[in-house]
Amino acid sequence: MVLGMSLATFTLVHVIISLIAIVTGLVAMFGLLGSKPMPGITAIFLLFTILTNATGFLFPFTQLLPSHMIAILSLVLLAIACIALYAMRLAGVWRPVYVVTALLSLYFNVFVLVIQSFLKVPALQALAPAVPPNPPSGPVFAVVQGVVLLFFVLVIIGAWRRFRPMTSA
Repeated sequence: MVLGMSLATFTLVHVIISLIAIVTGLVAMFGLLGSKPMPGITAIFLLFTILTNATGFLFPFTQLLPSHMIAILSLVLLAIACIALYAMRLAGVWRPVYVVTALLSLYFNVFVLVIQSFLKVPALQALAPAVPPNPPSGPVFAVVQGVVLLFFVLVIIGAWRRFRPMTSA
């Protein structure tokens, strides 16, 4: 039991939170590319990304795993993103700091989504089998993760250059 839920129910809640974080993050990402701040979507993205990282620590574990390290790093990035957006209001250097930290947090969520997809979807398992406790591996998995990484590098560069929110006087 986790938070009064069976492990299966808690896992489903965690997955739903993660998918909401990813979908709203992608919408917010395209807003950054179009220099269109989306305060509501952005707030949902940041909140649900924080929640997905935090709830990951509630699963039973006996040792610190790579997933925990990714979650810790993502939570640090999210704290910086929230400071840049809400406390510093994207002034000066805080604009690119926000872009990089928010989009890196989204990347880490998508990175984990790809891993989980290769672990849980039978067709993907066949392409890149995993031998527990190791994650999936092989050329197909590496290519998919490489494409995701390249996509995010290009998007972060594009958003860094294009995102210019209007400032109030």
